[in-house]
Amino acid sequence: MSRSSAPGLHPRNRHRNGYDFPALIKASPELAGFVSVGPHGRATIDFADPLAVKALNRALLLACYRLRFWDIPPGYLCPPIPGRVDYLHHLADLLGEEQAAPHGKAVRLLDIGTGANCIYPLLGHQEYGWRFVASDIETASLKSAALIVRSNGLERSIECRHQPDPKCIFDGIIHPGEQFAATLCNPPFHASAQEAGAGSERKLRNLARSRGERHRVTQGSRLNFGGKHNELWCEGGELAFLRRMIAESARFADQCRWFTTLVSKGENLAPARKALGQIGVSEVREIPMHQGNKITRILAWRFANKPS
Repeated sequence: MSRSSAPGLHPRNRHRNGYDFPALIKASPELAGFVSVGPHGRATIDFADPLAVKALNRALLLACYRLRFWDIPPGYLCPPIPGRVDYLHHLADLLGEEQAAPHGKAVRLLDIGTGANCIYPLLGHQEYGWRFVASDIETASLKSAALIVRSNGLERSIECRHQPDPKCIFDGIIHPGEQFAATLCNPPFHASAQEAGAGSERKLRNLARSRGERHRVTQGSRLNFGGKHNELWCEGGELAFLRRMIAESARFADQCRWFTTLVSKGENLAPARKALGQIGVSEVREIPMHQGNKITRILAWRFANKPS
């Protein structure tokens, strides 16, 4: 068997049955050097190796999403594609409500913190034909994202915008009169570099345990998915970021049909809901996402004066 199981993903997620490594290697031969037989006799990679994770991402984007080019500078966040595209599939359900998931360029979305990888706009366009504005506070990240967009001929579908004020989220990005079907975001999860490092160590230990190995904690252990400081942590952590996003969203209530964000830590849902109640939203949704043993959720809200 060349596939590995990926339970709990959205029914439309093309990675529900795992990875077809022969097809991926055919699309991106460099992946072959990172593939080995895992403890259960199935092909896999070492997910603790950032080069292997990056090679897998590139192969997935070339083989499954019809891209011609994808790369990121060393040290930047290399996101797991099955989980990222799952967010988009759930968002499509939210936008479609009782109807079919919407496709086409009439659907325009705003990605907050697109990063050097530009992953949500790329996947959203390739899966659904949506258009995106991709924002970030770091110019180097946007330079990388813009290169990916240009290299794949997607300039008419994905626009990269710089956020000049790191304390702002929508201010300075959403222009007067603009309309968006939804915003989406993968917030920084941690409150400090130390907290991010501890999270990485837990991830590496869990990966080692799944392979029947021991992981020895060493100072400065690498992050297998990479990540610059603004991608991984911010002052006050995830909850502080959510509160800022919620407060700002009220000023753009008539320009976005839905505001959405991932929430990694379940304990942050109650205070986020309280903040939403204080700004008078008309509807709140919590959408669970299951990726193997990991559970995360999308928090979505809208206002009564939302655009149609």
